Amino acid sequence: MNSDSQRLDLLQDLIVKAKKKGATAADAVFIEAKSLSVAQRLGNMEKLERSEGYDIGLRTLIGNRQAIASSSDFSPEALEELTTRAIAMAKVVPEDPFCGLADPDQLATSQIDVDSFDPSEPSEETLIEWSQKAEDTARSVQGITNSEGAEAGWGCANISVVGTNGFSHSYAGSHYSLSVSVLAGEGTGMERDYDYTGAVYAEDMLSPELVGKNAGEKAVKRLKPRKAKTAQVPIIYDPRVSRGLLSHLTSAINGSSIARGTSFLKDKMGEQIFSEGITICDDPHRPRGLRSKPFDGEGVTNKKRELVTNGVLSSWVLDLRSSRQLGLETTGHASRGSGSPPSPSATNVYLEPGLQSPRELINDIKNGLYVTELIGMGVNGLTGDYSRGAAGFWIENGEITYPVSEITIAGNLNDMFLRLSPANDLEFRYGIDAPTIRIEGMTLAGK
Repeated sequence: MNSDSQRLDLLQDLIVKAKKKGATAADAVFIEAKSLSVAQRLGNMEKLERSEGYDIGLRTLIGNRQAIASSSDFSPEALEELTTRAIAMAKVVPEDPFCGLADPDQLATSQIDVDSFDPSEPSEETLIEWSQKAEDTARSVQGITNSEGAEAGWGCANISVVGTNGFSHSYAGSHYSLSVSVLAGEGTGMERDYDYTGAVYAEDMLSPELVGKNAGEKAVKRLKPRKAKTAQVPIIYDPRVSRGLLSHLTSAINGSSIARGTSFLKDKMGEQIFSEGITICDDPHRPRGLRSKPFDGEGVTNKKRELVTNGVLSSWVLDLRSSRQLGLETTGHASRGSGSPPSPSATNVYLEPGLQSPRELINDIKNGLYVTELIGMGVNGLTGDYSRGAAGFWIENGEITYPVSEITIAGNLNDMFLRLSPANDLEFRYGIDAPTIRIEGMTLAGK
């Protein structure tokens, strides 16, 4: 399909067919995606992949019954079969009192420009050059002895949604990425580290040389790590791992978890869960944001909103189904693919920066840990218990000193959130972003 109008016309024809076959309501999504990726290791090309895909998903509703069918075959015969199959499935599935399309007054009526699409398409040679420069620069750092390789990638997608409720809109998104991972040292004393850059527009990425330099220097700094003693100490989270705390938050306030009662925050709406001054936002309209989109997966109006306001939990992350279960209004957080129903998902989430610099957060720490890597998924969403393998650097008398590894940090997210202090170094790099963070009184398990 070459244009938005062609895709929208195809979807419109599909939902008309579904209505004629007995659907009381229907919507359809068209996803056209392209990607290109290259990888090399030790100067040799290891991967060159290109893909192009087209998928269409049809959701049909018969009363309170809902079914979804998808296809990558757009021939008239295949689309006829698609609608027949979706209707047949909808007649036999169990009733779901919470399913259904958005009401017309919930729909996005204007197309907001979130600047989420770079129209340029990189050549294979460009991505090869990026990966070569990144790996060569990383390997040139003194102390680097081996490489796990460098990878560069690009992708774009055009997404169109049409429903019998009158919604009919499209948008496009693109993404560039570059990463490199190298090793320092010899034998059993080897240590690895990496660096990464990603952006909607190629011009917003870090240079390959800087990515390589960062990766190499980080790996060398981790050489000859020590084991820390078990203690309760302040923990400093580097920005590349501090964002994980926001991921734990968004999982805990996801409407599906709240409706099922499987979140440690299920009874905390309107309560103080962070210290005063902490604000966490979700902004689907941030220009060039990696997760930006002009409307949600159900065509509902979305907007910037505060999930946490001055430390108080102020919003769930809801789609239509979870909002109906909870007796609330959707927050416009529906996400969907071609073969599954909509589900709630956050967009560009970030923790607003604090007033202190990272240096100031560390200055008064007599003994503590600066974490640069977390290992494992030891988080219990039901209780908030938190236990992760970690590596980083020991803090002594306000200074970052020697590397440490083979340790575990533990706590409970309820307590960790309340003891969290952000620095002022927020950068938008990942889609979920946080500045350097300090958390008091966590348990460090070492030797």
